[in-house]
Amino acid sequence: MLIGLGIRDVVLIETLDLSIGPGLTALTGETGAGKSIILDALGLATGARADAGLVRQGRSQAIATAVFAPPPTHDVWTYLEDKGVAFERDEDLVLRRQLAADGRSRAFVNDQAVSVSVLRELGEMLIEVHGQHETVGLLDSRTHRPLLDLYAGAENAAGAVARAWAGWREAREAAEALRRDAATALAEREDLALRLAELDRLDPKAGEETALAEERALLGAAEKTMGDIAAAQEAFAGDGPGGKLAQAFRALERARERALQAGAAADSAPVRLISQASESVDRALVEAQEAASAIDAAAQAFDFEPDRLEKAEERLFALRALARKMGVAVELLPDERARIARTLHTLEDGEQAQKEADARAAAARAAYFDAARALSDLRKAAAERIAEAVNAELPPLKLDRARLRVAVAPLAEDRAGPTGLDRVEFEVSTNPGAPFGGLGAIASGGELARFALALKAALAGRGSGAAPLMIFDEVDQGVGGAVAYAVGQRLKRLAREGQVLVVTHSPQVAARAETHWRVSKAGGADQVRTAVEVLTDKVREEEIARMLAGAEITEAARAAARALMHA
Repeated sequence: MLIGLGIRDVVLIETLDLSIGPGLTALTGETGAGKSIILDALGLATGARADAGLVRQGRSQAIATAVFAPPPTHDVWTYLEDKGVAFERDEDLVLRRQLAADGRSRAFVNDQAVSVSVLRELGEMLIEVHGQHETVGLLDSRTHRPLLDLYAGAENAAGAVARAWAGWREAREAAEALRRDAATALAEREDLALRLAELDRLDPKAGEETALAEERALLGAAEKTMGDIAAAQEAFAGDGPGGKLAQAFRALERARERALQAGAAADSAPVRLISQASESVDRALVEAQEAASAIDAAAQAFDFEPDRLEKAEERLFALRALARKMGVAVELLPDERARIARTLHTLEDGEQAQKEADARAAAARAAYFDAARALSDLRKAAAERIAEAVNAELPPLKLDRARLRVAVAPLAEDRAGPTGLDRVEFEVSTNPGAPFGGLGAIASGGELARFALALKAALAGRGSGAAPLMIFDEVDQGVGGAVAYAVGQRLKRLAREGQVLVVTHSPQVAARAETHWRVSKAGGADQVRTAVEVLTDKVREEEIARMLAGAEITEAARAAARALMHA
């Protein structure tokens, strides 16, 4: 639903902010007052083609902002998500367009810059326009099938067709892929067998390259470490530090014994110093023996096989060479082995696998055509009902000589798709005996707008048939009296389910509105502005009386206006 429209410097409108509610809103005013400017501004905000002439004279740019409040389930949110636009589903959707005087424009969604095409596609999802010069949707026959499906209540059947189509396409592509792979594998069978033999012989394992590289680095370091430990062992071997310390200890012990035998006192300075030296050497001897034992233990801890490094390097280099030959990374060699094995297995069992795949594709095709034919039956039955319903709406709209029919034509199998096997088009004949043809080729602007109204009236009560906002621009032009009253009735009926905005010169239509806007010009010759006034009931009565009577409003006109408003 459209809840707000902001206009800045668009043609005759300097500043205008409109709040828009549900139901039927009527725009009235004298010809040339600027009613079309409001629709132009709304079109500008929703991505319509922009002309620099929309910029108010003397201003650098025009700005139009449309604020919508779509429900959380509306398709616009999925569309914005696909486009990468940030949003919150419980917040308003703000579309804004800036048009410079040189014709360049910028587009924004929730203050995020987007392309104009994004605004236009959002506008097509949020608004329908039906008028003298433009009827969005109905002229495009691609919109006719969804409308027919809606009237037929065929949403479930259409969903079943789409799912069946997806299943058929998937099964068909799988069978074709199997056929292509088998043909390719057959031509390469000998080469594949040789490749598999090489892979089987080497038997690569997942993660093996990383493990071998780490082992190679570790073994390279271990070899150098063993060399250093061996040097330490050699330093302690034979008469190394331990042997020399033992000799020194024995010599000092002999020196102490001789000093005591010579009569030196045990506590004399020479004997005491010799004893201290002997004790120190003894401690050093114990430490040296412990050091030698520790060095031996360290050597035993490094249980190093001299050819282990060589084996690891050979294995690593062999894996890398085979990976280059196969044209894959080393870590993918196990996957390549499995793929080749599967391909060869497919060749061996290919005929049976192909038969099974073709059978699945055939079953999926049959399921699709069953679902599509069931949907076609629903469409054909609904085509008669919708034509009858629309044709019943035409006489009150001064289209009593016209007839609508819905053509449901079968498509060739090669044109089958997720929407089924039917080409659907609304066709019209405007006079008895005249041939039926497309809406755009036969109906005039006013007739086309009234056809749209009749179709929407026939669809009323069918769920999501109405867009959040439907705009009817002078749909009542050239008609009056009972026809205008019938137009107003149908607009009122549509507005019960959605939101309708009508630009009208007909008092019978304006009287049906919940909200009434009067558009007028103000200012002098040098400074003309368009103003919009939301009318109270009393002023609205006067406006409808003016529309009935013209320049001079009589009491009879006022009475007629009151009667229309309360009819």
